[in-house]
Amino acid sequence: MSGSFYSKFVFPYLCELTMSGKSLSGFRQDALQEINGEVLEIGFGTGLNLPHFPETVQKIDAVDVNPRMHRLARKRIDKSGIAVTNYVLSGEHLPMDDASYDYVVCTFTLCSIPDVSQALLEINRVLKPRGNFVFLEHGLSDVTKVQAWQHRLNPLQKKIGDGCHLNRKIDDLVLGASFEITSLKRFHLPSVPKFIGHCYQGIAAKPLSSGLSTSQDTKEFFTKRWKFDLN
Repeated sequence: MSGSFYSKFVFPYLCELTMSGKSLSGFRQDALQEINGEVLEIGFGTGLNLPHFPETVQKIDAVDVNPRMHRLARKRIDKSGIAVTNYVLSGEHLPMDDASYDYVVCTFTLCSIPDVSQALLEINRVLKPRGNFVFLEHGLSDVTKVQAWQHRLNPLQKKIGDGCHLNRKIDDLVLGASFEITSLKRFHLPSVPKFIGHCYQGIAAKPLSSGLSTSQDTKEFFTKRWKFDLN
């Protein structure tokens, strides 16, 4: 629905309503507590992560494909004291130079990026060597019955959630982009249906030398390794 009335004028408010709960705030706080240095956030949305960054973070480059999200974030930006540079674009083709950031943050966004493998390769590229990718995402459950429902409901969820997928296996995708996962928690969000509430919270380090590039060979690697639909 990219570019549609729903995407521009309905989904940003729906996202703000559903993602701003107190239960999610605790998980955001836990995920972001160690961040410092030069920071890029992919899927900035309405700025729900801003109150949870440590005081050492004074500047963030923020990427979001939906311009109305940033408008809704304005009050949070002004209140936070963090200087936010906004980029209205998707995560698959970042204009930033190689090795620019100490941390890249992504929360509840990898589910929606059309070419998620390309976006992860871009995240790897813009991180400094031994820089960290911090992620908090929902995705494919480890329970077979829940997985079946996730695959079944995924086409509907993509329409309601403006491209959101229920069935992406986040840890495998991150590993496939030549990261080393140094921390990973998997859990179900309380009081949320299991088909949408299975979460991955982790930190992935960029190795000193990365073995993958954004070449056609890399895209073929993703296609051969995972058989479920990423599009």
